[in-house]
Amino acid sequence: MAAGGSRAVLGLWLLAAGLCGAAVAAGRSPSCHEVRTAFQLRQIGPLKLVPDVPTAESDLQICQHRAPTCCTKKMEESYQAAVRRERAQSIQALNFELKYMIVGHITAFQEAFESLLRFAENRTSSLFETAYRPMAKEAAEPVKELFTDISLYILGAETTVESAVLRFFDSLFPLVYSRLINPGITDLSEDYTECLRLTRQDINPFGHYSKNMVTELSRSLWASRMLSQALSLGIEVINSTEHAALSKECSRALVRMQYCPHCQGLTLIRPCVGYCLNVMRGCLASVAELDAQWREFISTLEYLTSEMAASHELETALAGIWSSINEAVLHAQLNGPQLSATVDKVCGQPKQQEGNLSSASIVPVKDVTGTQTFVMAHTSLNNRRREFISYMKRSRTFYASIAERLCDGDLVMRDSSTCWNGEDVVESYTSRVVSNGLKAQINNPELKVRGLDPLIKNLIDKLQHFNQLDAEKAKLKLERWGPRDAGSGAGRSEEMESSGDCDDEDGCQGSGDRMHTADVLKDKKTHAENRNEPKPTVKKIDTTTSTSTVNSSSKHSVTGTGSSPALSAPLAVLAALAALWHCPL
Repeated sequence: MAAGGSRAVLGLWLLAAGLCGAAVAAGRSPSCHEVRTAFQLRQIGPLKLVPDVPTAESDLQICQHRAPTCCTKKMEESYQAAVRRERAQSIQALNFELKYMIVGHITAFQEAFESLLRFAENRTSSLFETAYRPMAKEAAEPVKELFTDISLYILGAETTVESAVLRFFDSLFPLVYSRLINPGITDLSEDYTECLRLTRQDINPFGHYSKNMVTELSRSLWASRMLSQALSLGIEVINSTEHAALSKECSRALVRMQYCPHCQGLTLIRPCVGYCLNVMRGCLASVAELDAQWREFISTLEYLTSEMAASHELETALAGIWSSINEAVLHAQLNGPQLSATVDKVCGQPKQQEGNLSSASIVPVKDVTGTQTFVMAHTSLNNRRREFISYMKRSRTFYASIAERLCDGDLVMRDSSTCWNGEDVVESYTSRVVSNGLKAQINNPELKVRGLDPLIKNLIDKLQHFNQLDAEKAKLKLERWGPRDAGSGAGRSEEMESSGDCDDEDGCQGSGDRMHTADVLKDKKTHAENRNEPKPTVKKIDTTTSTSTVNSSSKHSVTGTGSSPALSAPLAVLAALAALWHCPL
């Protein structure tokens, strides 16, 4: 009782000093001048709302006090609007550095990737202009579409690397067939072109090179795609927490903490630390629930950035696109006679120019373009990655400590002997200080917390979904591609290269857009069975001389006159296709 009496006496003394001291000295009545000044400096509302002298206001809803007051109900409404605005500004200030780092990394990532992609596209276009001039002009559009699809995939579009690559080879085959293998074709109708596109999926004219290109790009671009999605999600979380609505209980508690002292003329007194923590933890209880998923999200970012920085795999894969396409086209050229025989059975024989026109000669291709651009972009991006992930690690507890950071600095009294406890000026805050999170707020003495904010719940669900999706995709990535070995490039089983012997119910690829788990397991089994078999002689294109040979698959050597195993699909399938194609409707 003695302590309570002393607090009451202290409060009355400060009130008298604030409202009456100057008036007594000057012989004037008590004034609300200091309150009007603070109201104006903080741009809370029009000055006409503030009375000139304290009054016995009876309709106050928040700052109720027995003594005369400098506040009105209209001022309370302005104070509530002010605390909403100030709270949003405070969180924006805390978020600024974090948002700046994420947005800066998004920009750096996109610029570096666009530079790499543009370089790879120009390199691929140059391949057609130098080595395959008869089809260079017509190949420009498929090349452009391929790299556009890759870019969209990185940015999170609903597409796959596999569909982009196979769509490119579908468009490329009619050009290779009519401009390089059979340059005398004059009537390349839409129906015949479409037949060639569909036939490509069955006779596999490009050998294992198209599949290898899918595998290499999928492996390399996966982490880049996931990181791009993660950065966008991080920005969404930050922006949403800045604009999360305040509950009615929270806005009233903030007014009581920050502006009710003004009603008594105490414009310089500040809240006690414990009191501020209770109010802020109550107001930000939903935001604090982001903590667990945000910590996991930071771990995901760390993993993805390390995946991208571990090697030059992304740069190597993009730089190698032109080489994969070149090898694929050479493979088709060298197997031209067999391809022509098969296509004639399925699509018929088109009109050709008279005369003895031979297929286009095979031109050796030199890689005259250096990789310096790729290395420089990689180095620049790696430096930004290290700086970025170092900061993001420090922000791991961002949402767990946001209330403490808001109560730090000038908002509270730390070195003063007195502070505001929501009702009076006291020497210390004596109520219980609760911890962060929704569950702890049941014991919060300053405000009631009703439940989780729907907006925050949606953010938590998105973070949780992304973190789980990342774990699942990482597992799928390891299961699907596994560790690379010396024979992983050319050792793909022929069952994976041709869909002639199975249908969708068997888990085969069909149109080439999806790979079933059964195929992966079958492929692994094939690798295990063939691991100890003797390796056949492999012939390879010499890109610096005029030798005209190509890499063969791990099962067969491919030469210009030999038969291609990729062309030995069941005749029943080809006959059926031919019958369907020529069947009158």
